[in-house]
Amino acid sequence: MSQRRKIATSIVGAAGEHLVMGELLRRGHIAALAPQGAPNMDILIADERGDQLYSLQVKTRTQIGGDGGWHMGQKHENITGARLFYVFVDLGKPQPAAADFYIMPADRVAEVVRETHAAWERNPGLGGRQRSQTSSMRRIQPDNTKVYTAEAAQYTLGWMDIYKDAWHYFEG
Repeated sequence: MSQRRKIATSIVGAAGEHLVMGELLRRGHIAALAPQGAPNMDILIADERGDQLYSLQVKTRTQIGGDGGWHMGQKHENITGARLFYVFVDLGKPQPAAADFYIMPADRVAEVVRETHAAWERNPGLGGRQRSQTSSMRRIQPDNTKVYTAEAAQYTLGWMDIYKDAWHYFEG
């Protein structure tokens, strides 16, 4: 079994953005990388006439980490917009498998981030310990079962499936 070398986070992020760009262009969309540092967007999309405009924020993960999720922050609980979407890129597969793309409206991402973090705060941690402090770190995970240790779990394995390859959001 070969070990993968650790790739810098900035390279992983750029890889995800370029993979999303390539997929959008392959599907006939006009797409461009947003200027570096643009708030809440990595890619801009337009249709051929310029009637439909969308902003995408791309989050990319590799196989590092045990929960199969993507890093988020507290600010993501409040980032919403009718034409703002997240594309979660999963590069955590053995090579040469293709990346998986999960396209989700920003309003839904904000809701899930808020709800799962609140559950993380409510539910005890390892060994039943209460969480002593809040964290600004958040996660979007394909399975949040471990977050809900003392109550019925929401967002269990498979909840993200409806967002896999959901490129239809940009079809007008």
